[in-house]
Amino acid sequence: MSLQTYVDKKVLVITVDGRTLVGTLLSCDQVTNIVLNDTVERIIRPTDDPEPSSQVSHGLYLVRGDNITIVGLVDEELDSSIDWEKVRGEVIGTTKHG
Repeated sequence: MSLQTYVDKKVLVITVDGRTLVGTLLSCDQVTNIVLNDTVERIIRPTDDPEPSSQVSHGLYLVRGDNITIVGLVDEELDSSIDWEKVRGEVIGTTKHG
């Protein structure tokens, strides 16, 4: 399936190193390099971490295709209803193989 159908829509990207990025997909190419606008990185902390989860703004952001594990559409209504500072969960590990 082509990411072209996701252009101008809010997407969530999980990278090979386990980072979670959310932004509006501006463009993509044949090797899945993507450009995101209004990008934020969500840093979800484990339940035993005293620091709250957070979102770090990155603005315009390029992600190389070989660093992408998954791209999916975001349900914007559901996404905006969540207080991301209160979300807890286990860290997503790397998917990179030796």
